Amino acid sequence: MVSAPHEAMHRIFQEYPGLFTRLSDVLGLQLPPVASSEPLTVDLTENEPLERRVDTLLRIETQGDGPFLLVVEAQGKKDPGKTASWPYYVTYLNNKYRLPVLLLVICQDHATATWAARPLTIGLPQWPTVTTRPLVAGPHNMPVITDVAEARKDLALATLSAITHADNPDVDAILKTMSVALRDTPESIAEPLVELIAQGLGNRPAAQQWRNLVAVDLSFYTSPLSEEIRDEGRAEGRAQGRAQGRAQGRVEGRAQGRAQGRVEGCVEGQAKAVLFVLDRRGIGVTDTIREKITVCTDPELLQRWLGRALFATTAEEIFGE
Repeated sequence: MVSAPHEAMHRIFQEYPGLFTRLSDVLGLQLPPVASSEPLTVDLTENEPLERRVDTLLRIETQGDGPFLLVVEAQGKKDPGKTASWPYYVTYLNNKYRLPVLLLVICQDHATATWAARPLTIGLPQWPTVTTRPLVAGPHNMPVITDVAEARKDLALATLSAITHADNPDVDAILKTMSVALRDTPESIAEPLVELIAQGLGNRPAAQQWRNLVAVDLSFYTSPLSEEIRDEGRAEGRAQGRAQGRAQGRVEGRAQGRAQGRVEGCVEGQAKAVLFVLDRRGIGVTDTIREKITVCTDPELLQRWLGRALFATTAEEIFGE
């Protein structure tokens, strides 16, 4: 079954075809300047009932050496079947399009990356007829980007780096860097990157960290991930409202409880966000201040406190006018 990290590792090249130009520099591959790139069908099925599909296929136009085909394969684990399928992809595409073919494999762990980088040969040991040499990008050679300015220089490359380092012990710092880098980015650019990172993290513990960062640092975006986070808060609030409504009465209680639940869910989420930001910035919070934040029922006031929490040097500063 295709997983979300699998999709994110190759779909980023569909969204940002020019990413390969910068990635080739990172991987030490010397290419002439790329003029343009064009997505092609990923269906490699022949007339016989055997379906073959690559993850992503791009036609890359260069400024001096002509076009070539880029096959991007997302590999989550070792797969003996690729020993046969990868050489087939390369030879089939070369025969179909009469163009040079480059196979790029994206991995998220060192063992899979080492396995994927092995040359694949077809023929006799003393005389290989076909040799396929995948170009591999993974945690072993992708940069760890924890500098906001560096991330902003190339958001697509920084996103791919975050995905390939999903299991890195410093992934929290990597994700925090990305959330800050995307904070002032136009929504049309930031949204797909937010979603790709969420997909790339899959069900790892870091996925919840990214959800928290999106809820706070990127709370003004309306991406599906942001909406999902907000919906969770609304759902929790509605559940609380229904419980309180039943206690207050069958008729009036239901109506008031649902309305109150929606408000309380929103307020509770904002209060948690204020405390989360203060905690992540290492600012101490006394029990008195924590209680003042959690008992506040004014959404607009909590929103102002959240904005001040991003820059305050002490917890008391968020309450000042």
